[in-house]
Amino acid sequence: MAHVITRPCCNDASCVSVCPVNCIHPTPDEPEFLTAEALYIDPETCIDCGACIDECPVEAIVPDDQLTERDEPYLQINADYYKDHDVEGGLVPPRKSPQLPDKELHVAIIGAGPAAFYAAEELVRKQSIKVDMFDRLPTPYGLVRAGVAPDHAATKGVEKTFASVAAKKNFDYYLNVEVGKHISHDELVARYHAVIYAVGAATDKRLGIEGEDLRNSVAATQFVAWYNGHPDFADLDVDLSSERAVVVGNGNVALDVARILVTDPDELAKTDIADHALAKLRESNIKEVVLLGRRGVAQAAYTNSEFLALGDVEGVDVVIDPEDLALDPATEAALADDTLDSTIATKIRLAREFTERPQTPGNKRIVFRFLTSPVEIAGDGEVTALTCVRNAYTDASGRVAVMPTDERFDLETGLVLRAIGYRGVPVTDLPFDEGRGVVPNAGGRVQVAADGEVMPGLYVTGWIKRGATGGIGMNRLCGQETARAVIDDFVAGAIADPSTPRDDVAALVADRGANRIDLAGWKAIDAAEKSAGKAAGRARAKFVSISEFEAAATAGAQ
Repeated sequence: MAHVITRPCCNDASCVSVCPVNCIHPTPDEPEFLTAEALYIDPETCIDCGACIDECPVEAIVPDDQLTERDEPYLQINADYYKDHDVEGGLVPPRKSPQLPDKELHVAIIGAGPAAFYAAEELVRKQSIKVDMFDRLPTPYGLVRAGVAPDHAATKGVEKTFASVAAKKNFDYYLNVEVGKHISHDELVARYHAVIYAVGAATDKRLGIEGEDLRNSVAATQFVAWYNGHPDFADLDVDLSSERAVVVGNGNVALDVARILVTDPDELAKTDIADHALAKLRESNIKEVVLLGRRGVAQAAYTNSEFLALGDVEGVDVVIDPEDLALDPATEAALADDTLDSTIATKIRLAREFTERPQTPGNKRIVFRFLTSPVEIAGDGEVTALTCVRNAYTDASGRVAVMPTDERFDLETGLVLRAIGYRGVPVTDLPFDEGRGVVPNAGGRVQVAADGEVMPGLYVTGWIKRGATGGIGMNRLCGQETARAVIDDFVAGAIADPSTPRDDVAALVADRGANRIDLAGWKAIDAAEKSAGKAAGRARAKFVSISEFEAAATAGAQ
């Protein structure tokens, strides 16, 4: 018997270090970890010790004799990874941290998402390091709370790891406190040895086509925040009266959006979806969601686990025309001679299996259109149709590329959602690389410009550091790298001592109107949401306004 990693895998890699036979790959020390969709257990090497089960924060690891019918395909997916990856046995050695100077290190972290917490986790291991975490929202956890789909509750289990970090005596929350409004960058620099910005990528990429700003042409980033109850988007104007929605993009966010639009609202009512979104989805007329991918199925950005899970949505058919699964010549050849990367080969296999599934009359539909790009959104004030162009592979100077053809067609639709990625925005008082949408940095150390001079005491982590790529697992590696840079610089004497004690921060932000929420306040909010949810048979019922959060925090403190 072996253990199997299933869909909720978050690439956190907590399981790697406890495996006595090193059968879980890729590890953070392997180059492929940076791009891996998930981690995989080698069935030939696994000794069934079960150590990984206890470490997994999202309960993604299951013994193969306990797999549900829904999860059985993951047995093959795990095994497929090792068709073209070698494994060396042996426990992964732990990292040794350097000896710290005999004084305290004070660190401010701006942002409360996964990368922020993984940096904090590394820092608070040492009692002499004090971490204060700031976020303008009343709640922590960033996109784990406001980005992970409500029907993916297991993935949110990583919050348990973050909660254990926040419980440390050398950690403090400054939630509901906005840097730049309640406290300035310069004031932080004066009070902390190091300031880490973990502010993510706050906006969406644009299509750059005519009609993009029509009503009901919406960024998927905003739509996701809307149904997850983000306070900034609780009042988002979304019209679901059309029978067809079109999602431009084919990453995991695109799949999440499509799935939420066609899932039975009674099923969503069991999740922590925002009440306003649930009410709107109950009135929705959408029967079909079309996903457009500029490139072919082999280059699709979604993970195999999320793609596979679409087939389990009750009352929904996944529709793919076999003619839409054209491959570029190199991929076709590699697939034929069994040398294609196993992850891509699995992606193609799953798509071909979907083409063979029977369709059920009356079911809602998720339709994939690969090698298709939008060229214009039509409408008089609001969206009525989307004009698309078919793409094809072309070999230009020995390099295969995707180019538009002369074939165009229109899709009638009242809703277009662009899901082509997030993008970072400039951070006040820090340099910014407009081309990449990041703060220039070297291993997390802020630079004046790319390849420029390092700015001592200033650091970045997460998407504002490396761009909007990678999920929870990548953010762990990223956060750890930045935290170690802080520690190394502290040991080397490369960062100056603060000029002002940090003892006045709470009073300072209060004087400027911040209603700070600390750990006790967040626990009160958390308990109130869970209590309200329990009464309705849900994990939690989310607050969506700042006043509700503040009231719950205050009531809990009394």
